[in-house]
Amino acid sequence: MGQSQQTENTEEIDIKALQDMYKKFVMECPSGLLFLHEFKRFFGVDPTGEASEYAENMFRAFDKNGDNTIDFLEFVAALNLVFRGDLEHKLRWSFKVYDKDGNGYVDKDELRSIIDSIYRVKKGPKTDINEMQLTLDEVVDRILEAVDADGDGQITVDEFIKGAQQEPWLLNLLKLDMNPATWVMEQRRKSAHF
Repeated sequence: MGQSQQTENTEEIDIKALQDMYKKFVMECPSGLLFLHEFKRFFGVDPTGEASEYAENMFRAFDKNGDNTIDFLEFVAALNLVFRGDLEHKLRWSFKVYDKDGNGYVDKDELRSIIDSIYRVKKGPKTDINEMQLTLDEVVDRILEAVDADGDGQITVDEFIKGAQQEPWLLNLLKLDMNPATWVMEQRRKSAHF
């Protein structure tokens, strides 16, 4: 009984957060379009801060049609995924964040860039990787070794999903991407204080 009550409370918080973000979207974007600089301002992200590159990757993943804006439908779909998506959908979304050039593969450079971004945003909490004191390149090599099933130096979406589901340390490392709701709520709290 306690678990279902906890789920209901979480859903109420999620609905309240969605409603607040909807109101803010309508007020700040009367045109119905959110550009990258507005997206960063919306979430209170310093354009030169450690969360800036992560916010850019999120923006690109939310921009489903690739027109460099987020319309209201894309915004709602993204928030629904952020707050309610299942593991596989979140992994697919994370893959889109990693695949910067949109070619369907994540190569070593893309992986290095996003892991570096995650490290900078996550700098507080320790992960299994941080506790082992691996360098960024060692983490990238370890991910490729664990996930790149065919050894071609590129990770497909299927390899990414399968690898992340089978490797608990990788899943832990990816928590920021897989559950961006925490990041979204943290950025909303920060921007509400200013």
